[in-house]
Amino acid sequence: MSRRLRLAAALMRWLARPALARTRTPEQAAASFERWARLLLRPPPDTRAIPRRLGHVPCHWIAAGPVTEGRVLLWFHGGAYLSGSATTHRAMLARLAQLSRTEVVAPDYRLLQQAPFPAAFEDAQAAWDGLRTLGYRPAQIALGGDSAGGGLALGLLAARLARGERPAALLAFSPWCDLTLSGESLVVHGPHDALIPVARIPEVVERYLCGAEASDPRASPLFARFPHPPPVFIAVGSGEALRSDAERMAGRLREEGGLVRLLVQAGAPHDWPMLDGWVPEARATLREAAAFLQAAFERTSR
Repeated sequence: MSRRLRLAAALMRWLARPALARTRTPEQAAASFERWARLLLRPPPDTRAIPRRLGHVPCHWIAAGPVTEGRVLLWFHGGAYLSGSATTHRAMLARLAQLSRTEVVAPDYRLLQQAPFPAAFEDAQAAWDGLRTLGYRPAQIALGGDSAGGGLALGLLAARLARGERPAALLAFSPWCDLTLSGESLVVHGPHDALIPVARIPEVVERYLCGAEASDPRASPLFARFPHPPPVFIAVGSGEALRSDAERMAGRLREEGGLVRLLVQAGAPHDWPMLDGWVPEARATLREAAAFLQAAFERTSR
């Protein structure tokens, strides 16, 4: 573990986690995330972010440098379903686009303060349908997401596979896959998680689901079926409260016959690839994810 990563985790523990624990409303959380992203996260100099809707869903089409035509990565941002946007994630996604030579489409799906579950999932499906309408075949589309967005991407994957549509691959960073909150790491690592105030997670789940079942596969893809899944890359920090979600999700996909690369990064805080440019482990993870994505696209194009 690098000194920079150790310092970043300490700063999160001292500053970010207490601030999240004190946040009163979803609107306040969303505004804070946007502000800190503008201050701290810088995309590559040649980043392009073009607003373009897919159906009713506003999206940003993000690239940095040359991209391979006929390939796209549909990425769902994190933020516990109450914060985050294509803007907060533009720096990380531009770097991933640059490393993988793949254009990234980042939907601004509805947050829980705009519309509760299943609105975010419906927007994810609409974005997929919009890409299909533009002429992209399933094998030309990869799915991805971080934190809550990782769970959203996995839920969409299950729904597409059930309809016989198989994307090229899926990438997930620190995915939140189980809203029933049954993961052992919530208890083992939760008190020491560098970023997530686990005591407030049940409140977020209640606000998001608004009475829906937490085991609904659209909200908790850990309980979904994944017939003949594509290659999946999952990254999670060794001390994360959500480590069990990532590990159980990897096991679930392997049970279905999937090829899964599970990266457990020592000492990394939740969603550390967002820290690209600040800690070397962030860039290393993005490089590995990009190589995984490129290899998956090459297999589907044969």
